[in-house]
Amino acid sequence: MKPGSILAKACWILKYQGLAELCKRAWRYIKKHKLIGLWRNRNNAAAYRRWLKNEAVQVNKKLMTAPEDIESFNYHPVISIVMPVHNTTAKYLEKAIDSVSKQVYPYWELCIADDASTEPHVPLILNRYCETDSRIKVAFLSNRDGIVGAGNSAINLSTGDYICFLDHDDELSPHALLEIVRCLNVNPVADIIYTDEDRLIGDGLRAEPFFKPDWSPDLLMSMNYVGHLTVVRRTLIEKTGGFTEGTDGSQDYDLILRLSELTKNIIHIPQVLYHWRMTPGSVSSVAESRLRALEVGREAIVEALGRRGINGRVTLMENGYYRVQYHIKDDPLISIIIPTRDRIDLLRRCLESIQRKSTYHNYEIIVVDNGSTDEETLKYLHEIKKTNKCFVLRYDEPFNYSRINNYAVQQASGEYLLFLNNDTEVISEDWLEEMLSHAQRPEIGAVGVKLLFPDKRIQHGGVLLGIGGIAGHAVYGLPDSSPGYMNLANVSRNCSAVTAACLAVGREVFEEVGGFDEELDVAYNDVDLCLRILEQGYFNVWTPYAVLYHYESATRGHAIPEENVEYFCRKWRSVIERGDYFYNPNLSLNHCDYQISC
Repeated sequence: MKPGSILAKACWILKYQGLAELCKRAWRYIKKHKLIGLWRNRNNAAAYRRWLKNEAVQVNKKLMTAPEDIESFNYHPVISIVMPVHNTTAKYLEKAIDSVSKQVYPYWELCIADDASTEPHVPLILNRYCETDSRIKVAFLSNRDGIVGAGNSAINLSTGDYICFLDHDDELSPHALLEIVRCLNVNPVADIIYTDEDRLIGDGLRAEPFFKPDWSPDLLMSMNYVGHLTVVRRTLIEKTGGFTEGTDGSQDYDLILRLSELTKNIIHIPQVLYHWRMTPGSVSSVAESRLRALEVGREAIVEALGRRGINGRVTLMENGYYRVQYHIKDDPLISIIIPTRDRIDLLRRCLESIQRKSTYHNYEIIVVDNGSTDEETLKYLHEIKKTNKCFVLRYDEPFNYSRINNYAVQQASGEYLLFLNNDTEVISEDWLEEMLSHAQRPEIGAVGVKLLFPDKRIQHGGVLLGIGGIAGHAVYGLPDSSPGYMNLANVSRNCSAVTAACLAVGREVFEEVGGFDEELDVAYNDVDLCLRILEQGYFNVWTPYAVLYHYESATRGHAIPEENVEYFCRKWRSVIERGDYFYNPNLSLNHCDYQISC
């Protein structure tokens, strides 16, 4: 339909059918033509322009106070920036080197390895910079070694305490090294530091920021989210031997996977300090090179699993990211615990979907009847007792979600516990395998899944602390087909919490943290459980590869008792105020779809 026709029709609907009908029709049109993601992208682009204006003010202040800040530091490490070069466009090469020369932190060295460039301007530019600044070193390679060989040659030139990486046509923010060293003075044990980044379009238009989470090992196994700017302690680089031969195109991914196996002292600075230039010749913009790099990345994950003694399969997904399917050990029993009250229609659909679709069969179902009075429901509960896999417990106390589930756990036999709402319906057949494969990992606590509304919008994509002042569902309301911000709706990743509408956890972990807090009888009991699991040093994980429908609170409704809100906020105030580890502070707390705060 042409724009003029759309406008005319909108005016007619508004005049004869009213504003409510116009809004309804507009929403239907947006969903039908998949314009939601486009609107969000445009909204975020506009928000980033506003964000950049605010950032410019803050950066100027930092540049003005930089001399005093540097003098106040107790630690002044030398930072070695390594940069392989090959036939770089002259102006972009100069911009890259200038971005280092203009750093307000002065204790750096730029180590360049020219990978046998054939363009005559390259050595001329490099020699000119060497002559003007003794901190710039260049090695001219006689034979083409590729990005891995040239990168290692540049590392061999370096002498600094820390090493960071700069592509030959990218740029650093002028205060990048200042912020790195500021971080090192606060966190002297830091072995790896990474920052946020954005893209440079053409000669300098900044766009597409990636505001990253703090250290998220499961997200790293899905994609190289660490990216740029990455700064690494020299001794750690020396232990790895630098870039691995044969990993060209994903050499940085392979390196960060290996580095992360040597240390847990990994710090994230939530500032955009690196600008990744998009040019026609970049790997990401050439289809054949990109596919080759993605396959090398997949092989790097396979190698990482092997080094870690983990049995799993790695698949390159259509969207260019990775899925790791961890091998299930033995055949452990899963106890699926489902509280219910009347509403036989919900319970029957839930149970039948489990029994009809699940391809993992070593489970028991424990239905906890919290005071059903409907005769048809009572008859159905009596019938399902006769099945081998289903048990019914009667719990006639006032509704308390936490107490009901803690009671059921005491009766359960499973080594793994799966808490499930009665208003859910299984979609993916291997949902139990997917959840169990994560729950068996010794570092993982709670496991959550993708929950969809019946219209296939996302209801749950993990929990974000601070949304709406307390907590909210990530990517809530996005179409199931939407990748979300930086594809986060499509990949396995760590999060602070997941909903107990479908939550799996090892019995040992559940008992270690003391089960559900019975003071939280209706709301936030799942978030509270997950936060206590985090406190014990485990990671929680959300997976998009186990999918269920959720008819959301069809039994209990949406009311949240004020006493639950007050208790939860009092208990976790400091954590909420500190901010969610897995949600960048540059993103809005007023939205759940990763919109930029400005």
